[in-house]
Amino acid sequence: MMTSRLSLHHFLTLRSLCTTGPRTQASGQLKRSSSRAAQADSLPVMLTFEDPSAFRVKTFRELVRALGVFQLCSVPILVNNCGKLMSIAQTLLGKRSFSIVIRPSVYAQFVAGESDREIAQSMEKMSSLGLRPMLAVPIEEDLGESSGERQYDQNLASMLECVNMSHSNAWSKDPMMQLKITALISPELCVKLTSILSEQQYDLNLLVRAMEGEPISFPGLLEIENEHFLRGLQRLNKIGEASANRVRVLVDAEYTYINPALSLVTMAMMKKFNQDSAWIWNTYQCYLKESQSLLLEAVRLSINESFCLGVKLVRGAYMDKERNLAKKKGRSDPVHESWEHTNDSYNGSLDIVLKLISQDPQRYRIIVATHNEMSVQYAALRIGELGIDRDGGSVCFGQLLGMCDHVSLTLAQQGYSVYKSVPYGSVNDTLPYLVRRAQENRTVLQGIRKERDLLRREVRRRIMQRLKWQRGGEETI
Repeated sequence: MMTSRLSLHHFLTLRSLCTTGPRTQASGQLKRSSSRAAQADSLPVMLTFEDPSAFRVKTFRELVRALGVFQLCSVPILVNNCGKLMSIAQTLLGKRSFSIVIRPSVYAQFVAGESDREIAQSMEKMSSLGLRPMLAVPIEEDLGESSGERQYDQNLASMLECVNMSHSNAWSKDPMMQLKITALISPELCVKLTSILSEQQYDLNLLVRAMEGEPISFPGLLEIENEHFLRGLQRLNKIGEASANRVRVLVDAEYTYINPALSLVTMAMMKKFNQDSAWIWNTYQCYLKESQSLLLEAVRLSINESFCLGVKLVRGAYMDKERNLAKKKGRSDPVHESWEHTNDSYNGSLDIVLKLISQDPQRYRIIVATHNEMSVQYAALRIGELGIDRDGGSVCFGQLLGMCDHVSLTLAQQGYSVYKSVPYGSVNDTLPYLVRRAQENRTVLQGIRKERDLLRREVRRRIMQRLKWQRGGEETI
């Protein structure tokens, strides 16, 4: 079992970072009052995202497809109502015709494929570009969508298949996959657990014993709820056993009304499976005001319980829903007041984990999961300042498949480890997933003007090359 190397004094020093100003603590170079131009002066010269040459590895067809899809995504009314519009189109055209229309466009842009052959081709192409796949089974539930034990067992089978697919193919030297706990435990139970946890905490050892099959009775749960919880924990245990020492499992955060339950279960999985390395990771949403305190609590728990900590750091995607729910229930807004506060929160949390990694890269790991160029640049700056290996495994970057490729490709070309979140499955299976991701990321989708401009420049360059070739030049498209 790994012993803790982080002293209490070091932990308290890290904790103080959250109270001395979210951005200035680590390097003193990026202050909230500083201009963006001044910030840019301190960034590595090589790491910029202004050059369309990053897209030269893309085929002309891929460029045109991305340009068309992004143009549609820039129309707010289409993104905000994409679920209804797709449902209407599916009804009018029929599932088969709808699939024929959607497959070469939106589906091809954001989904790896359905068959083993299609998925393998997508992964091999990604690997050839220096990118790593992080497979995502497009299964999740929200309140009112619970599907019963049989469906949860089927979801487990899909998750185990994802583990095997991630491990058995040579797409990545350090394979990762994503997991949504609400595909295996009902959201309703997670709400109940969150309510209980606000008054009392469950011992992680109890959850570990329950994962291993011991019939634990958890305080506050009805018999039927307890039975479902036990079965859910045993399903998660099977994923942990299948993935340990093979595939790193990144557990997604969801809504604040279930996140405490999700974190509890994830920490129990960490306690059991993260003794020698971080095979199970948790997600921290930096648009939430409590994000840094939750992160520091996870650090404290990992020290006390002697397990390795894996962190997926995101901004968050449920801002509107969280604010509406808080307003409806008369609670304070859990989301930061501004984009700048969220940036400070993200960079401050990033500093905390990077400092831990610089002290002990085997015990801590992070994926900088963001499309925000300033945070990516800042992460690269801090990696260099702290002497962290770009491709050592402790730090990596992540973006969604089909989005932010100018950032992903530039990072890969500079020697950083870069993962793309890759959903796969049929059009019907992935459609609900795509609709949810589009609605969660609509601000990003509507603000991808820069990526569209870079795509246009690369398309224009190739067309000019083609015209030059037709006039006798030697270059081809």
